[in-house]
Amino acid sequence: MAEKFYITTPIYYPSGKFHIGTAYTTALANTIKKYKKARGYETYLLTGMDEHGQKIEQVAQKNGKTPQEHVDEMAEAAQKLWELMEIENDDFIRTTQPRHERVVAEIFDRLMEQGDIYKSEYEGWYCMPCETYFTETQLVDGKCPDCGREVKKMKEEAYFFNMKKYAGRLIQFYNDNPNFILPESRKNELFNNFLKPGLEDLCVSRTSFDWGVKVKKDPKHVVYVWLDALTNYITALGYLSDDDSLMKKYWPADLHIVGKDIIRFHGIYWPIFLMALDLPLPKQIYAHGFIMMKDGKMSKSKGNVIYPEPLIERYGLDAFQYFLLREMSFGQDGTFTPEGFVDRFNFDLCNDLGNLLNRTIGMINKYFAGEIKQYPEKCSDIDKELEQFANGVITQVEEYFDTYHISNAVAETWNLVARTNKYIDETTPWILAKEDRKEELQSVMYHLVENLRKIAILIKPYMTHTSEKIFAQLSIPEELQTWDSLKEYDKIKNITVTQTPEVLFARLDPEVEQEAIKEMMKV
Repeated sequence: MAEKFYITTPIYYPSGKFHIGTAYTTALANTIKKYKKARGYETYLLTGMDEHGQKIEQVAQKNGKTPQEHVDEMAEAAQKLWELMEIENDDFIRTTQPRHERVVAEIFDRLMEQGDIYKSEYEGWYCMPCETYFTETQLVDGKCPDCGREVKKMKEEAYFFNMKKYAGRLIQFYNDNPNFILPESRKNELFNNFLKPGLEDLCVSRTSFDWGVKVKKDPKHVVYVWLDALTNYITALGYLSDDDSLMKKYWPADLHIVGKDIIRFHGIYWPIFLMALDLPLPKQIYAHGFIMMKDGKMSKSKGNVIYPEPLIERYGLDAFQYFLLREMSFGQDGTFTPEGFVDRFNFDLCNDLGNLLNRTIGMINKYFAGEIKQYPEKCSDIDKELEQFANGVITQVEEYFDTYHISNAVAETWNLVARTNKYIDETTPWILAKEDRKEELQSVMYHLVENLRKIAILIKPYMTHTSEKIFAQLSIPEELQTWDSLKEYDKIKNITVTQTPEVLFARLDPEVEQEAIKEMMKV
């Protein structure tokens, strides 16, 4: 029976159009899902939208729409973007769906009944964009510690979740599961900034607006954003519903992927909610960094926001995803610049990978009428060294994928691309042909095809179209396109490569394309 792998993105807040930061999170989750699927796991990917709250109510009002009309439009736009990006999500949860709202109301009721939620009055500093209350000491220069915006003093009757009751259990869980939160620096931040000083009880209801799930026993209150939003990971699986087969099969989640700005909610509140519900905690939570621009964070007022659609339409999905996954190092911020994007396209994709395929096909057609017969009877020391190098890369790529260091996995694959290009220079096929050393030449061609086959398998989770083009142009049979076949080096037999190779990536004019991308940022 196949092992299961349940992976989630955060549910995105639909106050505006999704930029490349949201696209990165989703592409990252999709890539990990596809890798796990290739390794034989039974996978389940959840994404969706967090549709309640005061900010949504206000944005809708400003645009002359009801909140429901606004979120319906945003959900449609989100799903179109995921289709464009070929995201293989198994479900798209919306917090306005009855399947979610009913269970959230039930969870709140249950927590109230067992004494985890109590009524009191809240007075504090409220940040509207983050929909979060802060104490005086949590503010940074009198502003929101998360987004840096202005906060407002507010007072209202509210229900609170007794966080203090579970703080000790959570600290123990952190100690027993050192890899629960990745990277370690994020875990340390949560421990030192929140758990160590002592947790404050959490406000979990509001009365100043009504766009949300009503508290069953006190309907003037609506369930406050995080208790509503975080439970999507289990409501989507059928928790407390007539059909909870997915819940039984896939919970606990293997990996929650979130941005570093919401790790506090996922790393502290969510585990405590689950403890209160007597449910297992997720196995791991990975908080990635932000995609930054040269002049800091993306912002419409700065005119430096870049959206996925124009980039994908102009340069293709594979190039777009390659750039994002390569640039975003594990847990760190990455930078998007027009220059960086065009350089990656021209040097990594066009020069390194594209030219490797074209040169290989050209030489096989020239020297062997397009045919590769079988694994050579004799291999040189250089051939053997190349085989060892390739297998070392595969092992390393698997390790990086398994620990979610995806940018390292991509970079390591390009080490194999570079090494294979160098192998052509080392073996000088044109001299072997001139000197009629056919056996050696045949071995070189075999090894080039074999390495390209391996590269195509390694990139398939994030560059599916490029991978398929490489397989097609080299006539690689289906059974040799699988992850399981990666480390085999002698299975290719009697293939005929294409006579008319298709260019994988056509070189871009740097000046023209950099200007084109800058124009995209003005939209």
